[in-house]
Amino acid sequence: MQKRVMILGLLAGLVSPALAEWRQFRGPTNDGIYPVREDGKPHGFLTEFGEGKNVVWKTPVTGRAWSTPVVLGDQVWVTNATEDGKKMSAVCLDKETGKKIYDILLFENKEPEPLSNKVNGYGSCSPTIDEERVYIHFGSYGTTALDRKTGKAIWERRDLPCQHFRGPGSSVVLYKETLILSMDGVDVQYLVALNKKTGKTVWKTDRTTDFGDVEEGGKIRGDGDFRKAYTTPNFVTVNGVVQLVSPGAKACYGYNADSGKELWKLTYKGFSNAATPAFIGNEMAIINTGFGKAHLLGVRLDEKLEGDVTKSHIEWDIFKRMPNRSSPLIVDGKIYVTNETGILSRIDAKSGEIEKYISLKAKFSGSGVYADGLLYFPSEEGKVVVVKPGPELEIVAANEFEDGFMASPALDGSSIYLRSKSHVYRVGKK
Repeated sequence: MQKRVMILGLLAGLVSPALAEWRQFRGPTNDGIYPVREDGKPHGFLTEFGEGKNVVWKTPVTGRAWSTPVVLGDQVWVTNATEDGKKMSAVCLDKETGKKIYDILLFENKEPEPLSNKVNGYGSCSPTIDEERVYIHFGSYGTTALDRKTGKAIWERRDLPCQHFRGPGSSVVLYKETLILSMDGVDVQYLVALNKKTGKTVWKTDRTTDFGDVEEGGKIRGDGDFRKAYTTPNFVTVNGVVQLVSPGAKACYGYNADSGKELWKLTYKGFSNAATPAFIGNEMAIINTGFGKAHLLGVRLDEKLEGDVTKSHIEWDIFKRMPNRSSPLIVDGKIYVTNETGILSRIDAKSGEIEKYISLKAKFSGSGVYADGLLYFPSEEGKVVVVKPGPELEIVAANEFEDGFMASPALDGSSIYLRSKSHVYRVGKK
């Protein structure tokens, strides 16, 4: 795990684990895990908090957007969008006070595509940030790099096509000098890497999925609804090559992160998947297949990982009580997942055996995080459930807020940043 933290630190330009900021959707190591301090002491994240209790600040951010906050230096950034999708913006908050530094209208859309669902919004793609810029993404509606000091746009792209049909959802990731976008719509499916300084295309790779959904007369089943995905990719080094592992509808791919070349793939029946892959060191990938009955797959990563590995590299495949949306957490060789009906499962990563499951008595769309030996899960009803991982899955606290959470949390220092449907909170010691 330590080797993996070091590799991801080099990829995203992250600081040491002791001072790791939450620069992207799934945090410093792309897996929802907050790194331990170098001295081994706890960071000091609280377990007891809620509306009016241990809240450092609370700032209204009206609109309909479920992106995770990103944190660096004295800034907290989130995306925002109007409910109708006609206006899309970026909001920067002062980390110490919660006051708005910037509220920048970025894109206006005369006729945005209807969402066709009650779950997503137009601002679900989380930004990412480095020392100079924050990178804001709204799928095909637009991508831009903003100067962190001035809030001014350095570059923007609005020429990358994708019919999202139910709204965009994949977050961007940084790799070396590139910003990587996942575009999985009903019409086109591809990944594209942009130069993070200029916005120019470095490489673009189309998915090679055989969807098997073309009916008589050439009509595509469901108008392409089974071709879309909302996943955010993750990095792992296999055979000395940094690979971008990217699940899409019906198939997961491994790409060379430098060139975009397809290295391997495996197929499944799922679609509209949203979970970010997680890894057991450099030996196994944990992949969620998404809707159409979610399966969780343990995929072996070895020197023979090449071509179609569907029949050769899936070590285990489980489907009972698996989530359609949220990403897995891996702690001490055990996988923890929450599904939409509130079931938390503990799974042995090596065998795929479901060892324990309990009800958290809430609904979950966002992904949980892990820090100081505890799991934190924000619910759609506004409850943040704190759980001690282990054989018993002990519920430590259930903290109530006045509005629900669709976004995943961010962690920084000893503070938890929560984005509800109406506010951004900083939770911690005052």
